[in-house]
Amino acid sequence: MESQMIRIRRGKVSRILGSYEGLTEIEVEVDGAMHKAVNLDALTGPVAEGGGVVLNTTATALGLGSGGDDFVIFVEGNDRLNAISPGHIMKLRYTPLQVKCLSVEEPDSPYHQAIKDFQSLGGMPVIVGSLHSMLAPAAVALKAAERKPLKVAYIMTDGAALPLSFSRAVRELRAGGFLDGTVTVGHAFGGDLEAVNKHSGLIAAREALKADVAIVTMGPGIVGTGTKYGNTALEQGEIVDAVDLLGGRAIAIPRLSFADPRPRHNGVSHHFLTAMGEVARSRAVVAMPQLEPALERVVKEQLARAGIASRHVIQAADAGFLPGALQKAGIAVSSMGRGYNEDPSFFEAAAAAGVIAAEMVSN
Repeated sequence: MESQMIRIRRGKVSRILGSYEGLTEIEVEVDGAMHKAVNLDALTGPVAEGGGVVLNTTATALGLGSGGDDFVIFVEGNDRLNAISPGHIMKLRYTPLQVKCLSVEEPDSPYHQAIKDFQSLGGMPVIVGSLHSMLAPAAVALKAAERKPLKVAYIMTDGAALPLSFSRAVRELRAGGFLDGTVTVGHAFGGDLEAVNKHSGLIAAREALKADVAIVTMGPGIVGTGTKYGNTALEQGEIVDAVDLLGGRAIAIPRLSFADPRPRHNGVSHHFLTAMGEVARSRAVVAMPQLEPALERVVKEQLARAGIASRHVIQAADAGFLPGALQKAGIAVSSMGRGYNEDPSFFEAAAAAGVIAAEMVSN
């Protein structure tokens, strides 16, 4: 018999804190205590102050960081919500919150024939990251380095957060003109386009969004267990192979840090070493920022031991302009609670990938 896997609490909405493109943040009174919670309007309908809600409080009960929010799973009074959007593909399949969407591949899609007739990505550069926090520095650097206007698509995988609306970075990048379109793949949902998997998501970016460059990362958060293969970051290697199969040029962002106290993530993260040293079977460009000589030696030794230096092309790019570009864009970056000043190499690695992608398009 299966054990209980979800913690549920009832409460009353005391305040609406903010609403962002289908995501509403609220304050809920539960047993005399105040909880901050998230309502996904497309799944559970609108919320109002004074209304009753049922919350999934599992993550906050566990004290999780990534994904550690209370989520509304039912709004009292919203008893007859109707799925009126087109499409026949279900995401979150066979769960109480399965959602219907129009997938870019299905016959009713206006892009069905283009997806069906696809031949090749035609050498399109695809920046592949392993954390959502790599998206903003990569996109800002790409636009700063472009020699001609480029259309940039973001493809969000289902390795972490599933609703695109959960991403503050995407909202800011769209508003600033750094992203021209979004695709959510697998069980991730809420993009301009929906796709069944990573492969068709890449095809949609090229054929439907007419992107010159695509950036692929999971949504906010990541699943990790402290083991070599038990993490969702390994998808980076799988995506590199998908890009190669479809005729694109993959640029992998290494997860660099000299501020992370965990030895397995210091220098080059073990996530990247496994994803690109073992999982990826195709040759890719590994973007590298300019580092101080001592730090560069550490990184080179790690890449060599993992076999990455011999299996892939290590390409350096100057990303020292990133702080100024971020300030001009009005975008603040952080990863694992650290900003640019605390861990510059992390963000400059992503920016280096943006620079390299811009060079690829112009050459």
